[in-house]
Amino acid sequence: MTAIQRFRALHEQDDPLLIGNVWDAQSARVYEKLSYQAVATSSSAVAFTLGYEDGENMSFDEYFYIIERILKSISIPLSVDLEGGYGQTAEEIVLNISRLANAGVVGINIEDSVIIDGTRRLLSTEDFFEKLNTIIKKLEKQDIEIFVNVRIDPFLLGVENAVEESLQRMKIIEEVGADGIFVPCITEVQDIEHVIHATQLPFSVMCMPDLPDFKTLQELGVKRISSGNFLNGYIYDQLETAVLKISAGQNFSPIFIS
Repeated sequence: MTAIQRFRALHEQDDPLLIGNVWDAQSARVYEKLSYQAVATSSSAVAFTLGYEDGENMSFDEYFYIIERILKSISIPLSVDLEGGYGQTAEEIVLNISRLANAGVVGINIEDSVIIDGTRRLLSTEDFFEKLNTIIKKLEKQDIEIFVNVRIDPFLLGVENAVEESLQRMKIIEEVGADGIFVPCITEVQDIEHVIHATQLPFSVMCMPDLPDFKTLQELGVKRISSGNFLNGYIYDQLETAVLKISAGQNFSPIFIS
């Protein structure tokens, strides 16, 4: 069984795949040490680490360097958050995916929204189909095997009729032959239940304050759960708190108190 086949199998097990979101080799090693089955980059966390804002502001080459360092530091599977693809054309995006696959990446996330003039917007269903279908066909033609998890953003963007909009986009994802569906910011049990019954593909959700617990998500049929960039944010909030305590107390004792 290849690494990608093993990664696919993780989306078919009874327990949802709890995937660790990472931003450097050090964070990836923590998840491996704690026996996580797989990790995935958080593009926004990597961007923040490199001093950029989220939204493909870092170059793909900068991102690829971090990805390579992670791959060389762990033995568990790595998936990559590719955002919109880091390319203006399907050819450029497929070239990026090819580089990732050749390096040993087993999966990608690619999303149906774009940032225009600082504002994130959904692609139209027509443009979404055209982009995704072209990418999938080119990957097949070039024999590039990788798990394509497609992120759709109606809930993230709070659009009107988010359930119906998600269902339309899920049909496109199935039609073009992608491998999984990721709906960040969906949290209501009835919404998850509604959309998850409309697909045979593995369904992914993301950490949110009111996301149901893992047992409930398993019962609903969710196959993959991610933490997004939230743990990265939590860690740096804790760093800020520790530094403030050091400054206030004029000693380093706060970092040694468990």
